[in-house]
Amino acid sequence: MKRVFVNGYGSIGSRIASFLQDDPEVEVTGIGKYSPDAGVQKALDRGLRVYVPDDRLDRFGASDISGSIESALDNADMVIDASPGGVGHSNKTSLYDAYGLPVIYQGGESNFGPTAVSGFIFNSRINYGDAVGRSDAIQGSCNVTGMGRVIGPMREAYGSRIRRLDVTLVRRWADIEQTDKTFPDSIEMTPNPHHADDARSYLGDGIPLYVRAVKVPTRQMHLHIMDVRFDGETPSPAEVHALYANERGVAVLNTAGGTREVREFADSMGFHFMDTNMIHIHAAMTASRGDTLQIMYSDDQTGIVIPENHMLMQAMLFGASYDAATAHTESVFRMSERKERLERHFA
Repeated sequence: MKRVFVNGYGSIGSRIASFLQDDPEVEVTGIGKYSPDAGVQKALDRGLRVYVPDDRLDRFGASDISGSIESALDNADMVIDASPGGVGHSNKTSLYDAYGLPVIYQGGESNFGPTAVSGFIFNSRINYGDAVGRSDAIQGSCNVTGMGRVIGPMREAYGSRIRRLDVTLVRRWADIEQTDKTFPDSIEMTPNPHHADDARSYLGDGIPLYVRAVKVPTRQMHLHIMDVRFDGETPSPAEVHALYANERGVAVLNTAGGTREVREFADSMGFHFMDTNMIHIHAAMTASRGDTLQIMYSDDQTGIVIPENHMLMQAMLFGASYDAATAHTESVFRMSERKERLERHFA
Protein backbone atom coordinates (compact mmCIF):
# COMPACT_ATOMS: atom_id res chain seq x y z
CA MET A 1 0.00 0.00 0.00
CA LYS A 2 1.26 3.45 -0.97
CA ARG A 3 0.90 6.49 1.27
CA VAL A 4 -0.44 9.70 -0.34
CA PHE A 5 -0.64 13.14 1.27
CA VAL A 6 -3.15 15.62 -0.21
CA ASN A 7 -1.94 19.17 0.38
CA GLY A 8 -4.97 21.44 0.17
CA TYR A 9 -8.61 20.68 0.94
CA GLY A 10 -10.76 22.90 -1.25
CA SER A 11 -12.91 21.94 -4.25
CA ILE A 12 -10.24 19.69 -5.77
CA GLY A 13 -8.44 18.42 -2.66
CA SER A 14 -11.60 17.33 -0.86
CA ARG A 15 -12.69 15.31 -3.90
CA ILE A 16 -9.30 13.69 -4.42
CA ALA A 17 -9.02 12.69 -0.76
CA SER A 18 -12.55 11.28 -0.73
CA PHE A 19 -12.00 9.02 -3.72
CA LEU A 20 -8.56 7.92 -2.56
CA GLN A 21 -10.22 6.72 0.64
CA ASP A 22 -12.17 4.31 -1.60
CA ASP A 23 -8.96 2.94 -3.14
CA PRO A 24 -7.71 -0.18 -1.31
CA GLU A 25 -4.21 0.29 -2.74
CA VAL A 26 -3.73 3.72 -1.17
CA GLU A 27 -3.56 5.10 2.34
CA VAL A 28 -4.41 8.80 2.63
CA THR A 29 -1.91 9.80 5.30
CA GLY A 30 -3.66 13.14 5.77
CA ILE A 31 -4.59 16.46 4.23
CA GLY A 32 -2.98 19.87 4.46
CA LYS A 33 -5.00 22.86 5.67
CA TYR A 34 -3.88 26.46 5.74
CA SER A 35 -6.93 28.19 7.27
CA PRO A 36 -8.90 27.17 10.38
CA ASP A 37 -12.25 27.11 8.60
CA ALA A 38 -15.12 24.64 8.29
CA GLY A 39 -13.02 22.42 6.04
CA VAL A 40 -11.06 21.21 9.06
CA GLN A 41 -14.14 19.67 10.66
CA LYS A 42 -15.31 18.23 7.33
CA ALA A 43 -11.99 16.46 6.94
CA LEU A 44 -12.10 15.14 10.49
CA ASP A 45 -15.68 13.94 10.00
CA ARG A 46 -14.46 11.94 7.00
CA GLY A 47 -11.80 10.25 9.10
CA LEU A 48 -8.88 12.24 7.71
CA ARG A 49 -5.90 13.48 9.68
CA VAL A 50 -5.30 17.22 9.35
CA TYR A 51 -1.84 18.79 9.12
CA VAL A 52 -1.00 22.49 8.96
CA PRO A 53 2.14 24.53 8.22
CA ASP A 54 4.51 24.55 11.17
CA ASP A 55 4.34 28.34 11.47
CA ARG A 56 0.51 28.28 11.68
CA LEU A 57 0.01 25.61 14.32
CA ASP A 58 -1.01 28.20 16.91
CA ARG A 59 -4.01 29.26 14.75
CA PHE A 60 -5.68 25.84 15.01
CA GLY A 61 -7.17 23.93 17.93
CA ALA A 62 -4.45 21.55 19.09
CA SER A 63 -6.86 18.64 19.55
CA ASP A 64 -7.91 18.79 15.90
CA ILE A 65 -4.47 18.74 14.34
CA SER A 66 -2.19 15.73 13.85
CA GLY A 67 0.94 17.79 13.30
CA SER A 68 2.80 19.94 10.81
CA ILE A 69 2.77 19.43 7.05
CA GLU A 70 6.51 18.92 7.29
CA SER A 71 5.98 15.93 9.59
CA ALA A 72 3.33 14.52 7.24
CA LEU A 73 5.77 14.53 4.33
CA ASP A 74 8.14 12.34 6.34
CA ASN A 75 5.51 9.57 6.14
CA ALA A 76 4.35 9.92 2.53
CA ASP A 77 5.28 8.23 -0.74
CA MET A 78 3.64 10.93 -2.88
CA VAL A 79 2.09 14.38 -2.58
CA ILE A 80 -0.93 15.53 -4.53
CA ASP A 81 -0.82 19.31 -4.33
CA ALA A 82 -4.34 20.73 -4.43
CA SER A 83 -3.52 24.22 -3.22
CA PRO A 84 -4.85 27.36 -4.96
CA GLY A 85 -3.28 28.24 -8.31
CA GLY A 86 0.26 29.58 -7.96
CA VAL A 87 0.72 28.30 -4.41
CA GLY A 88 2.04 25.00 -5.76
CA HIS A 89 5.25 26.67 -6.87
CA SER A 90 5.79 28.09 -3.38
CA ASN A 91 5.17 24.64 -1.90
CA LYS A 92 7.61 23.12 -4.37
CA THR A 93 10.48 25.43 -3.41
CA SER A 94 9.77 25.61 0.33
CA LEU A 95 8.68 22.02 0.96
CA TYR A 96 8.69 19.35 -1.71
CA ASP A 97 12.13 19.77 -3.25
CA ALA A 98 13.78 18.99 0.08
CA TYR A 99 11.88 15.71 0.47
CA GLY A 100 12.40 14.27 -3.01
CA LEU A 101 8.84 12.98 -3.22
CA PRO A 102 6.91 12.62 -6.48
CA VAL A 103 4.35 15.43 -6.73
CA ILE A 104 1.20 15.94 -8.77
CA TYR A 105 0.26 19.60 -9.25
CA GLN A 106 -3.06 20.98 -10.53
CA GLY A 107 -3.90 22.99 -13.63
CA GLY A 108 -3.50 26.39 -12.01
CA GLU A 109 0.29 25.96 -12.02
CA SER A 110 2.70 26.88 -14.81
CA ASN A 111 4.71 24.48 -16.94
CA PHE A 112 7.20 27.09 -18.19
CA GLY A 113 9.11 30.12 -16.94
CA PRO A 114 10.46 30.93 -13.48
CA THR A 115 7.33 29.70 -11.67
CA ALA A 116 7.12 26.35 -13.47
CA VAL A 117 6.47 23.35 -11.22
CA SER A 118 6.88 20.77 -14.01
CA GLY A 119 7.44 20.74 -17.75
CA PHE A 120 4.81 18.02 -18.25
CA ILE A 121 1.02 18.44 -18.49
CA PHE A 122 -0.90 15.17 -18.21
CA ASN A 123 -3.94 13.99 -20.15
CA SER A 124 -4.62 10.30 -19.72
CA ARG A 125 -6.29 10.02 -23.12
CA ILE A 126 -3.20 11.37 -24.90
CA ASN A 127 0.07 10.86 -23.00
CA TYR A 128 -0.43 8.34 -20.21
CA GLY A 129 2.70 6.35 -21.10
CA ASP A 130 4.91 9.44 -20.84
CA ALA A 131 3.85 9.90 -17.20
CA VAL A 132 5.01 6.47 -16.00
CA GLY A 133 7.78 6.89 -13.44
CA ARG A 134 7.83 10.70 -13.54
CA SER A 135 8.71 12.58 -10.36
CA ASP A 136 6.52 15.61 -11.15
CA ALA A 137 3.59 16.43 -13.39
CA ILE A 138 0.74 18.89 -13.77
CA GLN A 139 -2.76 17.52 -14.06
CA GLY A 140 -4.29 19.70 -16.76
CA SER A 141 -7.12 22.02 -15.77
CA CYS A 142 -10.74 21.02 -16.33
CA ASN A 143 -10.94 22.86 -19.65
CA VAL A 144 -7.62 21.47 -20.85
CA THR A 145 -8.62 17.96 -19.76
CA GLY A 146 -11.94 18.24 -21.57
CA MET A 147 -10.36 19.29 -24.84
CA GLY A 148 -8.10 16.24 -24.75
CA ARG A 149 -10.99 13.85 -24.16
CA VAL A 150 -12.84 15.18 -27.20
CA ILE A 151 -9.94 15.87 -29.57
CA GLY A 152 -8.05 12.63 -28.89
CA PRO A 153 -10.61 10.20 -30.39
CA MET A 154 -11.38 12.60 -33.25
CA ARG A 155 -7.71 12.93 -34.15
CA GLU A 156 -7.26 9.15 -34.09
CA ALA A 157 -10.23 8.66 -36.41
CA TYR A 158 -9.61 11.45 -38.91
CA GLY A 159 -5.93 12.29 -38.54
CA SER A 160 -4.56 14.51 -41.28
CA ARG A 161 -8.07 15.25 -42.59
CA ILE A 162 -8.47 17.77 -39.77
CA ARG A 163 -7.04 21.12 -40.86
CA ARG A 164 -7.82 23.32 -37.87
CA LEU A 165 -9.54 23.42 -34.47
CA ASP A 166 -11.22 26.53 -33.05
CA VAL A 167 -12.54 26.30 -29.50
CA THR A 168 -14.57 28.86 -27.56
CA LEU A 169 -14.52 28.17 -23.82
CA VAL A 170 -17.62 29.45 -22.03
CA ARG A 171 -16.38 29.20 -18.47
CA ARG A 172 -18.30 29.12 -15.21
CA TRP A 173 -17.58 31.91 -12.71
CA ALA A 174 -17.44 29.86 -9.50
CA ASP A 175 -17.46 26.25 -8.33
CA ILE A 176 -20.65 24.62 -7.12
CA GLU A 177 -19.63 24.81 -3.44
CA GLN A 178 -18.70 28.48 -3.56
CA THR A 179 -22.15 29.69 -2.57
CA ASP A 180 -20.72 32.75 -0.83
CA LYS A 181 -18.93 33.92 -3.96
CA THR A 182 -20.81 36.57 -5.89
CA PHE A 183 -20.23 37.43 -9.51
CA PRO A 184 -21.14 40.39 -11.71
CA ASP A 185 -23.96 40.61 -14.21
CA SER A 186 -21.43 40.54 -17.01
CA ILE A 187 -19.72 38.32 -19.57
CA GLU A 188 -16.01 38.72 -18.99
CA MET A 189 -13.38 38.13 -21.68
CA THR A 190 -10.08 36.40 -20.92
CA PRO A 191 -7.13 37.75 -22.93
CA ASN A 192 -4.54 35.16 -23.97
CA PRO A 193 -6.04 32.18 -22.11
CA HIS A 194 -3.47 29.59 -21.05
CA HIS A 195 -5.65 26.71 -22.24
CA ALA A 196 -4.37 26.70 -25.83
CA ASP A 197 -0.70 26.49 -24.82
CA ASP A 198 -1.50 23.86 -22.20
CA ALA A 199 -3.43 21.70 -24.65
CA ARG A 200 -0.79 22.09 -27.36
CA SER A 201 1.84 20.91 -24.88
CA TYR A 202 0.40 17.38 -25.06
CA LEU A 203 -1.40 17.49 -28.42
CA GLY A 204 1.55 18.91 -30.34
CA ASP A 205 1.29 21.28 -33.28
CA GLY A 206 0.20 18.82 -35.95
CA ILE A 207 -3.27 20.36 -36.04
CA PRO A 208 -3.49 24.13 -35.49
CA LEU A 209 -5.49 24.86 -32.33
CA TYR A 210 -6.98 28.27 -31.49
CA VAL A 211 -8.75 29.00 -28.20
CA ARG A 212 -10.74 31.98 -26.92
CA ALA A 213 -12.39 32.16 -23.49
CA VAL A 214 -15.18 34.06 -21.76
CA LYS A 215 -16.62 33.78 -18.24
CA VAL A 216 -20.36 33.77 -17.63
CA PRO A 217 -22.25 34.15 -14.32
CA THR A 218 -22.98 30.50 -13.48
CA ARG A 219 -21.65 27.69 -11.28
CA GLN A 220 -23.09 24.95 -13.48
CA MET A 221 -20.13 23.69 -15.50
CA HIS A 222 -18.24 24.97 -18.53
CA LEU A 223 -19.43 24.76 -22.14
CA HIS A 224 -17.04 24.34 -25.08
CA ILE A 225 -18.00 25.24 -28.63
CA MET A 226 -15.59 23.51 -31.01
CA ASP A 227 -15.38 24.07 -34.77
CA VAL A 228 -13.42 21.38 -36.62
CA ARG A 229 -12.32 22.21 -40.18
CA PHE A 230 -11.78 19.25 -42.53
CA ASP A 231 -10.14 18.59 -45.86
CA GLY A 232 -12.79 17.01 -48.04
CA GLU A 233 -16.06 15.58 -46.80
CA THR A 234 -17.03 16.35 -43.22
CA PRO A 235 -18.24 13.38 -41.12
CA SER A 236 -21.89 13.35 -40.08
CA PRO A 237 -22.94 14.08 -36.50
CA ALA A 238 -23.94 10.44 -36.02
CA GLU A 239 -20.52 9.26 -37.18
CA VAL A 240 -18.78 11.64 -34.79
CA HIS A 241 -20.99 10.65 -31.85
CA ALA A 242 -20.17 6.99 -32.51
CA LEU A 243 -16.48 7.74 -31.84
CA TYR A 244 -17.31 8.16 -28.15
CA ALA A 245 -19.37 5.01 -27.63
CA ASN A 246 -16.53 3.32 -25.74
CA GLU A 247 -15.00 6.41 -24.16
CA ARG A 248 -15.66 6.16 -20.41
CA GLY A 249 -15.05 9.84 -19.86
CA VAL A 250 -17.49 11.12 -22.51
CA ALA A 251 -21.29 10.80 -22.49
CA VAL A 252 -23.41 11.69 -25.52
CA LEU A 253 -26.66 13.28 -24.33
CA ASN A 254 -29.58 13.76 -26.71
CA THR A 255 -32.09 15.74 -24.66
CA ALA A 256 -30.18 17.75 -22.03
CA GLY A 257 -31.07 21.36 -22.69
CA GLY A 258 -28.64 22.90 -20.23
CA THR A 259 -25.85 22.24 -17.79
CA ARG A 260 -28.03 22.58 -14.71
CA GLU A 261 -30.16 19.64 -15.85
CA VAL A 262 -27.09 17.44 -15.99
CA ARG A 263 -25.88 18.53 -12.57
CA GLU A 264 -29.30 17.99 -10.97
CA PHE A 265 -29.54 14.51 -12.44
CA ALA A 266 -26.11 13.66 -11.04
CA ASP A 267 -27.30 14.84 -7.63
CA SER A 268 -30.52 12.82 -7.83
CA MET A 269 -28.53 9.66 -8.62
CA GLY A 270 -26.23 10.19 -5.65
CA PHE A 271 -23.04 10.86 -7.57
CA HIS A 272 -20.31 12.03 -5.17
CA PHE A 273 -20.26 15.86 -4.85
CA MET A 274 -22.94 16.11 -7.61
CA ASP A 275 -20.11 15.35 -10.08
CA THR A 276 -20.38 13.31 -13.26
CA ASN A 277 -16.57 13.29 -13.69
CA MET A 278 -16.92 13.52 -17.45
CA ILE A 279 -17.63 15.43 -20.64
CA HIS A 280 -21.20 15.64 -21.96
CA ILE A 281 -21.63 16.05 -25.71
CA HIS A 282 -24.94 17.81 -26.37
CA ALA A 283 -25.91 15.84 -29.43
CA ALA A 284 -28.67 18.15 -30.66
CA MET A 285 -26.09 20.91 -31.05
CA THR A 286 -23.72 18.93 -33.29
CA ALA A 287 -23.86 20.18 -36.88
CA SER A 288 -21.99 19.32 -40.08
CA ARG A 289 -21.93 21.64 -43.07
CA GLY A 290 -19.41 22.19 -45.82
CA ASP A 291 -15.92 21.70 -44.43
CA THR A 292 -16.89 22.39 -40.80
CA LEU A 293 -18.15 20.27 -37.95
CA GLN A 294 -19.49 22.10 -34.90
CA ILE A 295 -19.73 20.24 -31.63
CA MET A 296 -20.72 21.50 -28.18
CA TYR A 297 -20.01 19.77 -24.91
CA SER A 298 -20.22 20.66 -21.23
CA ASP A 299 -17.33 20.03 -18.89
CA ASP A 300 -17.80 19.01 -15.24
CA GLN A 301 -15.41 21.66 -13.96
CA THR A 302 -14.43 20.22 -10.57
CA GLY A 303 -15.19 16.56 -11.16
CA ILE A 304 -13.48 15.88 -14.47
CA VAL A 305 -9.92 16.13 -13.16
CA ILE A 306 -10.43 13.78 -10.20
CA PRO A 307 -10.24 10.44 -12.08
CA GLU A 308 -7.41 12.02 -14.09
CA ASN A 309 -5.46 12.60 -10.87
CA HIS A 310 -6.11 8.95 -10.02
CA MET A 311 -4.75 7.81 -13.39
CA LEU A 312 -1.70 10.05 -13.03
CA MET A 313 -1.01 8.76 -9.53
CA GLN A 314 -0.98 5.19 -10.84
CA ALA A 315 1.46 6.10 -13.61
CA MET A 316 3.88 7.96 -11.36
CA LEU A 317 3.63 5.98 -8.12
CA PHE A 318 2.81 2.45 -9.27
CA GLY A 319 4.20 2.43 -12.82
CA ALA A 320 0.93 0.80 -13.92
CA SER A 321 0.15 0.11 -17.55
CA TYR A 322 -2.60 2.15 -19.20
CA ASP A 323 -5.00 -0.80 -19.25
CA ALA A 324 -4.34 -1.68 -15.60
CA ALA A 325 -4.73 1.95 -14.51
CA THR A 326 -7.95 2.36 -16.49
CA ALA A 327 -9.43 -0.79 -14.96
CA HIS A 328 -8.48 0.29 -11.45
CA THR A 329 -9.85 3.81 -11.93
CA GLU A 330 -13.06 2.24 -13.21
CA SER A 331 -13.35 0.17 -10.02
CA VAL A 332 -13.10 3.31 -7.88
CA PHE A 333 -15.12 5.80 -9.96
CA ARG A 334 -17.55 3.49 -11.86
CA MET A 335 -17.29 5.72 -14.92
CA SER A 336 -19.03 3.24 -17.22
CA GLU A 337 -22.04 3.14 -14.90
CA ARG A 338 -22.20 6.93 -14.72
CA LYS A 339 -22.00 7.19 -18.50
CA GLU A 340 -24.72 4.58 -18.99
CA ARG A 341 -27.07 6.31 -16.53
CA LEU A 342 -26.54 9.71 -18.08
CA GLU A 343 -27.02 8.52 -21.64
CA ARG A 344 -30.13 6.51 -20.74
CA HIS A 345 -31.73 9.41 -18.85
CA PHE A 346 -31.00 11.93 -21.61
CA ALA A 347 -31.68 9.50 -24.47
